[in-house]
Amino acid sequence: MSELPEGVELPSAEVAKPRPSAAAVISRNSGQEMEILLCHRVSEVPSFPDFWAFPGGGISRVDREAAEDNPSWFSEREDRESLIALLREMLEEVGVAPDGSGGFQNMQVEIIDQVNENKSEWAKLVSEGTLSIDNFNPSLITQRTTPPVAPIRHKNRFYHVATGDASIEAKLPSGRTEFDEFQWWKPNELLDAWLSHEVKLPPPQVTLIRDIVQIGFLELAKNPPSGYHRIEYANGVELVPIPTDTLPPATHTDCYVLGHPGGSRILVDPAARSIEALEILKDKVAEIEQSGSKIIATVFTHKHPDHIGDLSEISKFYQAPIFASKETLAVLPKCESDRTLGEGDVIEIDDEKWSVIETHGHCPGHICLVGKAGIVSGDNAVLFGTILVPSSDGNMNEYLAGLERLRDLDPSLLFPGHGPMVANPRRLLTRYLKHRNERHSRVLNAVQSSDGSLDAITVQAYADTPDAHPNLARDQTYSHLLALEKNGNIRQGNGKWLFVKGN
Repeated sequence: MSELPEGVELPSAEVAKPRPSAAAVISRNSGQEMEILLCHRVSEVPSFPDFWAFPGGGISRVDREAAEDNPSWFSEREDRESLIALLREMLEEVGVAPDGSGGFQNMQVEIIDQVNENKSEWAKLVSEGTLSIDNFNPSLITQRTTPPVAPIRHKNRFYHVATGDASIEAKLPSGRTEFDEFQWWKPNELLDAWLSHEVKLPPPQVTLIRDIVQIGFLELAKNPPSGYHRIEYANGVELVPIPTDTLPPATHTDCYVLGHPGGSRILVDPAARSIEALEILKDKVAEIEQSGSKIIATVFTHKHPDHIGDLSEISKFYQAPIFASKETLAVLPKCESDRTLGEGDVIEIDDEKWSVIETHGHCPGHICLVGKAGIVSGDNAVLFGTILVPSSDGNMNEYLAGLERLRDLDPSLLFPGHGPMVANPRRLLTRYLKHRNERHSRVLNAVQSSDGSLDAITVQAYADTPDAHPNLARDQTYSHLLALEKNGNIRQGNGKWLFVKGN
């Protein structure tokens, strides 16, 4: 059932170490209520395009140097580097800086541009007295760490920067920036907009905004929460990263919890096999049940072992009917409560519906779930790495057709089988289609210009990627050849691949 060709072994990837970063939750008074500032990320950025996010960023080398060169800055605090990075990012991204008396001010575009062009200029401007850090004392309100599904992770400190009645308005630099719009939100209205799928928010900020609404800044500052937090990709879609023996650069399989606390829930691809993975899943199941929910089904997107857990061990802490395609059910122990899923079937979770579509290219019986929040897409596309179409039982033509179908559905979000969620599915799927169609053409051209052997075709077709694993390149070339043969472009003869004239 593995997607790797026989005899191919790949070294396991390592989980990325989190990098320290800082973010500013800037608030202002608005009548009797408080508003917080969020920035809209441009469509072109690779990470969370079109999402609303708090300003902030990683602690850079220049921030560490500034802290080292100026030991008197924030000398009473252990988070000196974080505060320096926070102030620099606030100036770069929204053009706001302390005024030295405990208040805040809008800065001129010329100063904003100066720091954007050279980060080290921020410390120089402070030393010269153009910028002030005096009486800047933000409250740490939480610490969040990026889940272990991304190649770049952050250990992010979120600070409440209260500007009170100050007339603060965010300002863009004149050059290129990752933001294109700013908006002040009442926290409860922002949460409501996210719950109705009207705005996109990065996962760590969803639970933070919930805490701001339900607990408030003062209580958060007294005891800033850290450690475990739910990973909410969208309303009704929660991620549970399961460590698995999967293809690098992935280290985990994305198990999804569909539904809402207190209501019915469904688990998708609970892939736990190791002791560590089973403990993670067991704890999540306990959390689900403690919320008053009941797990009404387990759904598997496909039959590969990095998506199907040790069912005998899993059944010791929860039991639920298994919903899957007939091809996937065929490799699982039979149970009378199981349900065969196929094209057009609908899974109901209380008042929400998820429709089944078949995308059999990666392997026979592969399915996706389509809902209001987006598409649970299994192994069709991932943000980092690639997807194999095994020559043993994959189908390149169906894979390409499946990618086109997913793109035409134009989902708001894609929830893949590995790695982070895809915030711009159309862009990613278009890139996948372009890449695979170009490889298709390279394979076809190699048939015409080589001796027609599989090895010779592979060498020419993958000349642009010399670092590709030779056996994987060979297997993927064979998958393309089988597809081209089915299309009538080529044929086999005397152990060679031959071009069919007229195509």
